[in-house]
Amino acid sequence: MLLFNLIRRTIMENEFLYGCAYYPEYMPYERIDEDFALMQKAGMNVVRIAESTWSTLEPKEGEYNFYHIDEVLKRAGKYGLKVIIGTPTYAVPSWLAKLDKKVLVHTKNGDVKYGKRQIFNLLSDTYIFYGGRIIRKLLEHTAKHPQVIGFQIDNETKHYDNFGAEIQEAFIRLLKSRYTDIEEFNKDFGLAYWSNSIHSWEDFPDISGTINASLACEFEEFQRDMAVNFLKMQAEIVNEYKKPEQFITHNFDFEWRKFGADIAQDGYSYGIQDGIHHLRASDALTHAGTDIYHPTGFQLTGAEIAFCGDEIRSLTNDNYFVLECQSQAFKYWCPFPKQLRLHAFSHIASGADGVMYWNWHSIHQSFETYWKGILSHDLKPSRIYNEISEIGNEIKVLTKEKLCIKKKNRIALLVDTLSLSALKWFPIDKKLSYNDVVRYMYDSLYEENLECDIIFSEYANLDEYEAIICPALYCVSKELTTKLDSFVKNGGILIGGFRSFVADRRVSVYTKTLPAGLTDCFGVHYDEFTHTLNMGAGGKEVKYVAELVTADTAKEIHPYEHIYWNNYSAVTCNEYGRGKAYYIASYLDKAVLKDVLREALKEVYKEQNLPVQTAFPVITRRGVNELNEELTYVFNYSCKPVEVEICVEDVKGCTDAITGKSYVKGDKLRLEDWGVAVLVG
Repeated sequence: MLLFNLIRRTIMENEFLYGCAYYPEYMPYERIDEDFALMQKAGMNVVRIAESTWSTLEPKEGEYNFYHIDEVLKRAGKYGLKVIIGTPTYAVPSWLAKLDKKVLVHTKNGDVKYGKRQIFNLLSDTYIFYGGRIIRKLLEHTAKHPQVIGFQIDNETKHYDNFGAEIQEAFIRLLKSRYTDIEEFNKDFGLAYWSNSIHSWEDFPDISGTINASLACEFEEFQRDMAVNFLKMQAEIVNEYKKPEQFITHNFDFEWRKFGADIAQDGYSYGIQDGIHHLRASDALTHAGTDIYHPTGFQLTGAEIAFCGDEIRSLTNDNYFVLECQSQAFKYWCPFPKQLRLHAFSHIASGADGVMYWNWHSIHQSFETYWKGILSHDLKPSRIYNEISEIGNEIKVLTKEKLCIKKKNRIALLVDTLSLSALKWFPIDKKLSYNDVVRYMYDSLYEENLECDIIFSEYANLDEYEAIICPALYCVSKELTTKLDSFVKNGGILIGGFRSFVADRRVSVYTKTLPAGLTDCFGVHYDEFTHTLNMGAGGKEVKYVAELVTADTAKEIHPYEHIYWNNYSAVTCNEYGRGKAYYIASYLDKAVLKDVLREALKEVYKEQNLPVQTAFPVITRRGVNELNEELTYVFNYSCKPVEVEICVEDVKGCTDAITGKSYVKGDKLRLEDWGVAVLVG
């Protein structure tokens, strides 16, 4: 870890990384010099290459062709471009799929046909052998090159719904190592139900058919760990070849929210990823990285940029790289003028040390033809290129030491992959997923400019925070409930949400009264929940689920508004030790939820002394830059100019780092449509 931190510091001492993914292999003709000259003019200083191109690098088994890599490296220095090398393992070459049928993944729906990326069997010995070999050959060829600053291992790694024989055998071996007594295993997982008990390991059935949520969620955790171990394997190989100053990163993605159709031009980054555990996987890295995609045009809110950034930054408690973000892409993402600039500065305001676009050029054939890049299909500079150039050169002038910030938030939002899995088995509502609840809570904080870290529940250091929020924390250990109880007793603020504190880490519902282990802390109890027909709270409709909560020692903030359920509480607050515990028992109208959050968290942020006090569409993000200056990023996420009043108490006031204009208390800060200000002081 000491070495990793040293590498992170070394990276941070360098310039801000601004660039794009670049694939000369996909170009209709060779034009590297022309492209690199345009990148240089645009203020870019880095390209990502190779992560999708195994079949080009190794067209036949054991035959290698590094022509395109060499041409990029040969020219990169001339144009001031650093290079990130991606290991090309996430897209399987056809010869490898033909060599061994077990290389491709077997899912619940059967064997996957060759064609798409991310269809390999994580435990295939054949795949692991050839994957490891191409990584070694690529690094032997590139690691010592002076323009290579780091390596991206694989890309958007997940478990890919692997249900093959090797996976199930490995899962059984894991269970056998944990249970010397198979009857203890049956008891722990409640397998007596519907005669699912297993009295011999040889009788273990195909896991894809299980009806037992505890066993299914345990298997999904195992699948996630397979993906983590796959990345760690790659990191071990890279560490054999890389120089000490070169970093290892990975391009983490998120749950993908679709607009409807299952096509390449549909959706955006939404919630935490269920196919891999981001925090566990980050142990393999020296620097966390991510891709972030989001709606734009009139739908642009910045919430996805902030959500994803807050999660990735929290993995290492350090700054991160945006390895992919959108330039124009398909019709849903075509940005209005000024929005690309707003995107870039929003990433920086969340703690990004680099912003890279996917990709440089629009692809002329195949699956992502209309996932358009910085250059359109005519490969000529355009409005998009011009705006990206303005951004790059503006960042260069303003400098990384001025713009990039360290963040220290006082609020933590606890997320949990096991709860995500469990609530697929026991959904809150057919129209409400786990990530829907997480985003409902997060977006409400974001819109009120209440910044938070997004941290994983079982690994959380609660002592670093003054307030903890638990949206749909269905599965919770006794150890964590004890920690949360102590957290409140010692002066913390806890906000518990509906369908939290229900089951243990084996997805077995507690026999205790709910919220399990925290009835004294919250000062409430309940044993019934219902749907929400004709129910309200705070004068607004509630949705999806209503836990019929009785306030014991807690103060009722909002009762349910209902002909029969009005003697139960929708929102409560309990003074407990030196702290307070709020319980939110239903999906409140967002306006009501925001009122509750503002009241609950007012003490946390009363000393923040923000230079502007406002809410969405004006968003503020805060941190300390490398010059030890307090920076407040102010964004206008709307198509209309806005004015906000400067309220900083410091007599020196504050200064906009972009314009150089100074402000004192009472002055008006004007932000044009989709505008940005960076206030120092």
